[in-house]
Amino acid sequence: MAYGELDQLAINTIRTLAVDATFKANSGHPGAPMGMAPVSHVLFNKFMKFNPKNPKWVNRDRFVLSNGHGCMLQYALLHLFGYAVSMDDLKSFRQIDSITPGHPESHDTPGIEVTTGPLGQGFSNAVGLAVAQAQTAATFNKPGYELIDNYTYTFFGDGCAMEGVASEAASAAGHLQLGNLIAIYDDNGISIDGDTKCAFTEDVMKRFEAYGWHCEYVKDGDNDLEGIEAAIKKCQAVKDKPSVIKLTTTIGFGSKLQGTGGVHGNPLKEDDMKQVKAKFGFDPEKSFVVPKEVYDLYGKKATEGAALEEEWNKLFEKYGSEHKELHADLARRLTLALPEGWEKKLPTYNVSDPAIASRKLSESVLEAIHDVIPELVSGSADLTGSNNTRWKNAVDFQPPNTGIGEWNGRYMRYGVREHAMAAMMNGMSAYGTLIPAGGTFLNFVSYAAGAVRLSSLAHQRVIYVATHDSIGLGEDGPTHQPIETLAHFRALPNMMVWRPADGNETSAAYYMALTSKQTPSIIALTRQNLPQLEGSTLENGIKGGYVALEDKEAQITLVSTGSEVSICLEAVKFLKDQKNIKARVVSMPCVEVFDAQSKDYKLSVIPDGIPALSVEVMSTLGWEKYSHEQFGLNRFGASGPYKQVYEKFEFTPEGISKRAVATIDFYKDVKPLRSPLNRAFQQLI
Repeated sequence: MAYGELDQLAINTIRTLAVDATFKANSGHPGAPMGMAPVSHVLFNKFMKFNPKNPKWVNRDRFVLSNGHGCMLQYALLHLFGYAVSMDDLKSFRQIDSITPGHPESHDTPGIEVTTGPLGQGFSNAVGLAVAQAQTAATFNKPGYELIDNYTYTFFGDGCAMEGVASEAASAAGHLQLGNLIAIYDDNGISIDGDTKCAFTEDVMKRFEAYGWHCEYVKDGDNDLEGIEAAIKKCQAVKDKPSVIKLTTTIGFGSKLQGTGGVHGNPLKEDDMKQVKAKFGFDPEKSFVVPKEVYDLYGKKATEGAALEEEWNKLFEKYGSEHKELHADLARRLTLALPEGWEKKLPTYNVSDPAIASRKLSESVLEAIHDVIPELVSGSADLTGSNNTRWKNAVDFQPPNTGIGEWNGRYMRYGVREHAMAAMMNGMSAYGTLIPAGGTFLNFVSYAAGAVRLSSLAHQRVIYVATHDSIGLGEDGPTHQPIETLAHFRALPNMMVWRPADGNETSAAYYMALTSKQTPSIIALTRQNLPQLEGSTLENGIKGGYVALEDKEAQITLVSTGSEVSICLEAVKFLKDQKNIKARVVSMPCVEVFDAQSKDYKLSVIPDGIPALSVEVMSTLGWEKYSHEQFGLNRFGASGPYKQVYEKFEFTPEGISKRAVATIDFYKDVKPLRSPLNRAFQQLI
C-alpha cells in the first residue's frame, strides 16, 4: 500500500510528542521513540486490532514494549489512538502520581499489557502472552467460531537481546512453534555505554534462526514503510514458527545527536528540540502539538477497532447458543472469578493421617482442584518429578506435530529456564484467561528473582511452587539449600510467601493464592515428610498465623513455620518433661497474610507478657518483628542426610529447648514485656 504525507506527519507527531514530554520532564529516553516511530505507525495503523474504549477486549492484539525506557513511544500512541491517556497525562510524564511513569506499568495505564523496564522481561512476557493465546484458542475455538486469534507483537532492543532471560524465552518460543508471536528488533547499535561494538557483536538473527524462529530484515527502518509492512505480512503468514524482524533504525532520528549514545538516556537540548520540530514541519515555539488530521487518521482506526469488538461480541453471543458450557467458562474467566464451590475440593487432614512431604501435599491439591479450575495451568522448570506439579491425567502444552502434547494442554515443560518460566507466567497471567503455576526448587526462585519482582509490581496472579525448601533436602548441600531466599521474598511488597507446616496449611496456601486476584504467591514446600498437626485447620491457615498449641500458663511462645513447627511441638514436650517449663506454639505459614489481620487477633497469637522465640532453618532477618529472640541459620548449610543436618545445627527438640530456656531467663525481669507486635507505628502503617 502506498504511503504519503499524512503517514509521515503521523510519524513525526509521535516523534515530537516524545521529544516534548522528555524535555518537559527533563528526564527520559527520546532516542528509541524517534527511531521506532515509523514501524509503530505501520504496525498500529495497518495491522493491530484493538478497541481503545475497551482496552481489555480479550481478542485484541497484544503489544509489548520490551525496551520499556522508550515508553513515550507507547504513551504517545495510546493518546493518539484514543485510549484514556490525555494530553495532560503526556505532559505529566515521569511525574508523581501520573499514569505515564518512567517505564510502562500495566496497572497504571490503560493499554499497557505488561509491566516492563528491566530489559528482556517484556520480550519474555510476550512469549507468555503468545502461549496463553494458543492455549486459550485451542480450548475455546470451534468450527465457525474463531473466538481467539490475536497476535502478540513485541519491540525489543540490543539491551533485551543481551539479557539472558530473553534468550531463555526465545529458545522456549522456538521449541513451542508460536506462530502467533512477532518480535521486532530495534537494531540501532546503541546502548547506554555507547556503540554496541564495545560489548555486543554477535549475529542476533543467526541466534534466532538457531532457536527456530522465522527471520526477516528491513534495512532502512527510518523510511521504508512499504518494506516494514511487507515484512510483517510475511511473518503473519508463517504459522509454525515465531517471527523476528531485524529493523535497522537511527536512534534519535532527526536530532543533531542521532545515531549516538547521547540521545539514548537524556532529553534533547532546547536548540536541538527546536531544529527537530522545524525539520519535521512543526512550529519550533510550540509544544505538544497534534495536527487534527493525525487525530482523525488514528480515530478512524479506533472506530474500526470498536466495530471489530462489536462483531466479536455478536459472535460470542451466538457461540453461547451452541457451546453453552464453554461460553459460560470463558465469560467467567474474563472476570477473574473462580468457579463457585471450587474450594470444597481442597483436601483436609486429621492429626491421625500419615506424615507426608508438603511437596506431595501440594500435588494432592493440584490433583483435587485441576478439574474444577480449568484455567489453572501448571508446569516446572525441568523438575516435574521433584516439584510434583503435574496431575496424573495432565496433557502437556506442546505443538501437536511433536507427538508429545496438544495446544490445549495444561502442563508446561519450561526446561531448565527458571527466569523465563517466571517471566512467561507473568505474560500468561496478563492475558486474562489463565492462572499459571510453575515449579522449581526454592533456592532457584532466586534465579527468577527479576521476573518474580515484576509479578508483584504488576499485580499478577502467579503461583510459584517452590519445593526443597530448606536444609531438609539434605545431601544436595549448600548450593541447593536456601538460606536467604525467604527473607528476600518476604521483603518484596505485594507477594505472599507461604511455608506450610502440614496438609491443611498447604490447602490454605492454595486457597489464598488462587483467590488473591492481584497478588502472586510463593509456596515453599518440603522434600521430607511432615506430620499433620492437631491445631491446624484450613480456617486457621488462611489467617497467615495462628496458635497451634495453646497454654494459658505458658512461659514462652515458639513462633515457627513449615517443617520446624512439628519440631517445636516436640520441644514443648521436652521443656515440660525435662525443664518443667510450659510453652505455646504459633504456626506462621504466611507473615504477609498474618500482617493483614486485626491488631487484637495478632496480639492474641503473639501476646504481651511472655517472650517469643522464632524458629526457622533460614536467615533470621525479619523475624525480630514477630519474636524477641531468633533461632535460625545465618550461614550456609551442609551436605548429608537431612536428619543429621538438622542435628548439626541443633534444630531438634533439645536445641530449641536450650534456646527457649535462655530466652525465658533473659527476659524474666523485663516488666512489662511487650509483644514484638506492639510497635509505635502500629496505627500508622
